[in-house]
Amino acid sequence: MSVDFPADENGDVLRAMQADGDDLSVARDIDFSLLFGDEESAKAFCVIFAEKGYEVDYGPWEIDHDNVTDLNFGKWNVQVVHHMVPDHAAITAFEAELQEAASPLNGRNDGWGCFQVNEV
Repeated sequence: MSVDFPADENGDVLRAMQADGDDLSVARDIDFSLLFGDEESAKAFCVIFAEKGYEVDYGPWEIDHDNVTDLNFGKWNVQVVHHMVPDHAAITAFEAELQEAASPLNGRNDGWGCFQVNEV
């Protein structure tokens, strides 16, 4: 079944997944990444989502200096794992929830990803 996605970044990713034969009706772990400027903020954010029952992890961000314009930001990467169907509305809503919690800690979303589940 083909789904038409909105013309935004999440829609672009989901369209590419669908074109590659991913079965977007199957739930799987989706990794959401966020960037923080310092370790304390990254830890504080992790506590918030760990208390909500999500698997969280953080560590220094592996910076690709050729592709980063602001090297003073994003020195710490946080990953939040959410088991869900890769649905545009659900992903967009969860990113908004993440950003709402990250903003007071000077954090920002940095994308999401997951393993492909092939259609049978």
